[in-house]
Amino acid sequence: MKKNKAIATLLVVLLLLAGFGYTAAFGLGADNSGSASAIKLGLDLEGGVSITYQVVGEEEPSSEDMADTIYKLQKRVEGYSTEAVVYQEGSDRINIEIPGVSDANAILEELGKPGSLYFISETDPEGNLNYQALGMDNSGGIVYAMNKTIEELLADGGSVALTGTDVKDAQAGSITNNMQNSEFVVSLSMTEEGTKKFADATAAAYESGQSIGIYYDGKIISAPNVNSVISDGQAQITGSFTYEEANQLASTIRIGGLKLELEELHSKIVGAQLGEEAISTSLKAGVVGFVVIVVFMVAVYLVGGLAASLALGLYAELIIILLGAFEITLTLPGIAGIILSIGMAVDANVIIFARIREEIAKGKTVKSAIDSGFKKALSAILDGNITTLIAAGVLGILGSGTIKGFAATLALGIVLSMFTSLVVTKQILKAFYAMGMQDVKFYGMAKERKAVNFTARKTVFFGISIAAIVAGFVFMGINKASTGGALNYSLEFVGGTSTNVVFNEDMPLGDIDANVVPLIEEITGDGNVQTQKIEGTSEVIFKTRSLTTQERETFKNTMVEEFGADADKITTETISSTVSSEMKSDAVVAVLVAALFMLVYIWFRFKDIRFGASSVIALLHDVLVVLAFYAIVRVSVGTTFIACMLTIVGYSINATIVIFDRIRENMQHMGRKEALEDMVNGSITQTLSRSIFTSLTTFIMVAALYVFGVSSVKEFALPLLAGILCGTYSSVCITGALWLVLRKVFPQKAA
Repeated sequence: MKKNKAIATLLVVLLLLAGFGYTAAFGLGADNSGSASAIKLGLDLEGGVSITYQVVGEEEPSSEDMADTIYKLQKRVEGYSTEAVVYQEGSDRINIEIPGVSDANAILEELGKPGSLYFISETDPEGNLNYQALGMDNSGGIVYAMNKTIEELLADGGSVALTGTDVKDAQAGSITNNMQNSEFVVSLSMTEEGTKKFADATAAAYESGQSIGIYYDGKIISAPNVNSVISDGQAQITGSFTYEEANQLASTIRIGGLKLELEELHSKIVGAQLGEEAISTSLKAGVVGFVVIVVFMVAVYLVGGLAASLALGLYAELIIILLGAFEITLTLPGIAGIILSIGMAVDANVIIFARIREEIAKGKTVKSAIDSGFKKALSAILDGNITTLIAAGVLGILGSGTIKGFAATLALGIVLSMFTSLVVTKQILKAFYAMGMQDVKFYGMAKERKAVNFTARKTVFFGISIAAIVAGFVFMGINKASTGGALNYSLEFVGGTSTNVVFNEDMPLGDIDANVVPLIEEITGDGNVQTQKIEGTSEVIFKTRSLTTQERETFKNTMVEEFGADADKITTETISSTVSSEMKSDAVVAVLVAALFMLVYIWFRFKDIRFGASSVIALLHDVLVVLAFYAIVRVSVGTTFIACMLTIVGYSINATIVIFDRIRENMQHMGRKEALEDMVNGSITQTLSRSIFTSLTTFIMVAALYVFGVSSVKEFALPLLAGILCGTYSSVCITGALWLVLRKVFPQKAA
């Protein structure tokens, strides 16, 4: 790179930093597009609309019907946000909370009233129906829609063929019709039982010339005429729809497929669950952590550290802009995804600079060392990031709720971090070189280090790991016997108590966080208190773990005595978990599938399944050790628990792959007399500085969250800190030795 080009490159970088920085801070246009303030925030960070439904009917609904209805509503509201939550209140109420919106009436109108949906077979003796194409089945038969009043239906003696619960799904989409034009449709999918009913109904209707009317709350929404048997449970409603009309019809059919009939009880605008301070303290932690990382990188890697810091600054600005551009809802688990991607961005630079120093130590010129360093670091960076990206993709597809939010921010951060480290850092570094910074002292030189014999201590390391895991299970047993729960499950997992307090004055949320919440934490002994303020009122909702009768009374007396609240207006309700059993199973399945995909990828890249097996065993080790930490320290297990575990998995696999990449490289240059154990120890030692420095920088980011964060943020950051230390330990002390053990137990067959 010539000097003039170098100057131009640095000017472009500085202009981009200034431009993106301004956009991230203030935004563009009247709506401040691209700014941090334009990012959609979740219920935990911002709040949103809360809608309460009451089950219609005199009899108390069964727990099975309530669970089924909640799950279906959860899937329905995820169309507004993956962070929306649905949970039970009392015995016959369901609460829906949707983040980032403020117009409850608009949401209610779009969501629709959960009422009764019926498919009714009806005749048409006059033969004068108003037809619309409903779609074509597998055998080429076309179903037609008509308009007909319910009075006409009753007069003709219709009969119920299916109910809404027989509908598995209804979605708006588009198809290309026979005229090769695109049109919007509603695709219907029946359950297994519904498929049989639908086949019988369409067969009967086809033979007798009947239609099948779809009625919602006593009003017809579509009346298909049948001219063929539909046996696969699939159909498409077509017509002159706009997308909005097709989507509304699909929404009505979906909401009508609930087992219970609901009516709206009330709706309200609620504030952030974690309180106002959660955002401000997290931002402060982010700034402090970032500054410390920049100082560290420049102090350790000199010119390379400065180049990396500029690239990281660009990364931070772009992540803010793109979160808004892709309309990703940011929550506390989402912040975890960003932290992990920042750690991986730093890690990529550390790997590159370590390689450059090694090349300089071999006698290469600085210019040649820069090119060679980036080239040799590429495989480790790509393998580590792609493996984590695979996991993020699987979690995004199979996961639900906050898992999708975590996966989205992680995937975005990984792609962006690879770009900034492999492209931006490289161009800045070359520009600095061309500007005259060509002396070796500006880059450093790797020192020859005696290999640490990690593998010789494998018995000790394995023993420590087994002891930690066993201790975790022992403490879980003790906890189960003493408290009824193996872990300290928060209200997101097991439900809790919702207490509504009407204060005698409209207290700002910041004052509530500072003055009221600490007293509640003292009563409950739990740092996971969620606070939501009802907009425009002095009413505040406090969600805590399940409270005993005595604790509820103490809570009530404290609010009256300390803040003058009206005792008659303090009400409590038992609420269900916001993490349903289906969401838990979704999370488990997603993690298992992600682990399988990572195993296959590592096997493919390293041509040895024992590398993949060692990596997955190390992941299991880290998860179990951190689980032991949760059990021993009694940290609350809530929705952030899942994000914490996923962050540790991504962090650990990346560190392991860096070591395995060096082992793979060194195996190609092994001498015949060199022992395999010596080569493994040498590889771990060569990457040791990377392992320590990357862990340190990520630790700094999370530690800043712990130091500056509110109680709920601290309970999220603490196990992450333990996970970072555990991931580093397992990568350095466990994986290499484990790979050697697997080689001996499962020797490679000769070709």
